[in-house]
Amino acid sequence: MKVGILGAGQLGQMLALAGRRLGIDCRLLSPDPQAPAGQYAELIVAAYDNQAALAHFAEGLDVVTYEFESIPAEAVEFFDGKVPVRPSSRALRTAQDRVEEKQLFERIGIPTARYVAIETTSDVRAAADKIGFPALLKTRRQGYDGKGQTRIDSRFDLERGWVSLGAGPSILEEIVRFDRELSVLAVRAQTGEIEFYPMVENFHSEGMLRFSFAPAPRIDANTQDKAQGFTRMLMEDLDYTGVLAVEMFEKSGELIANEIAPRVHNSGHWTIEGADTSQFENHLRAITGMELGSTDLRGVSGMVNVIGREPDVARLREISGVHVHMYGKAAAPRRKLGHITVTADDGQGMRAAIAQVRSVLAR
Repeated sequence: MKVGILGAGQLGQMLALAGRRLGIDCRLLSPDPQAPAGQYAELIVAAYDNQAALAHFAEGLDVVTYEFESIPAEAVEFFDGKVPVRPSSRALRTAQDRVEEKQLFERIGIPTARYVAIETTSDVRAAADKIGFPALLKTRRQGYDGKGQTRIDSRFDLERGWVSLGAGPSILEEIVRFDRELSVLAVRAQTGEIEFYPMVENFHSEGMLRFSFAPAPRIDANTQDKAQGFTRMLMEDLDYTGVLAVEMFEKSGELIANEIAPRVHNSGHWTIEGADTSQFENHLRAITGMELGSTDLRGVSGMVNVIGREPDVARLREISGVHVHMYGKAAAPRRKLGHITVTADDGQGMRAAIAQVRSVLAR
């Protein structure tokens, strides 16, 4: 099998490495000649709107996938009728537009935060009356890791914030005063079979995921079942194939959907060491028609992102149960340079090791 991956960042890198274990060749396309995944698979360097390059990229492929949702949907749609695309361009377009994403949640009955779509200056003023303050103003498209959004505490902040975000299509959303942030990852095969990973508890700062616990502590069977039910409805509605992540808030025991990611996801990196089958291997299994692998856990796991500067890898490897994954990127502020997985027999051991890892990274 030969799989084409649009994008060649760290997610493409980990997909390519998983492909090697399955005997799958991967081909990547990215405009960045230094893209980290190019160390591990064939890389075609071209813009995503270069149709000649897309046609060359498609030659000999069995299936096309993508590693992040900022890929232009038109690039994905180029392959329609030529090479199967999994997940579909519909899933991508939905995840790229925050209003369409919210409308999907509403249509199939998944609770989500109150919101108002904004197109014009008059919409900005009306939105404040409907949502109130404080609130979050977000661009409809091209927002991730805290980008493309700003907190709004007053009407003055709203108009100024809208201008600062480009005065374009936006969404004003209520701030959910949640108890914690959770995510659920699932993989759906072409046959419709779905396997779920356990819910993960995530900790963000400045809009970026810093660390995760897997499985999330204090999750009862009812909450896990409810999260899986929401995810199943989303996958079936989108006729989805591959790994899907659903980010949620937990508030007073209830789940509120925040957003979806139609791809392998940062909060699932722990699966490389912490599950029988990693999210990367299962994504490839699903899109190529293979049988899905077991999502059973190997003890408990934690994941810490390495952000902004190179860590002391030797010190990290002295910590019991630590697995260091560096992506080969140049250090830069707010750039994800790698991640560290911690595996342990129990939650207490995992949290102690996570604390040690974070201490080393802070030096």
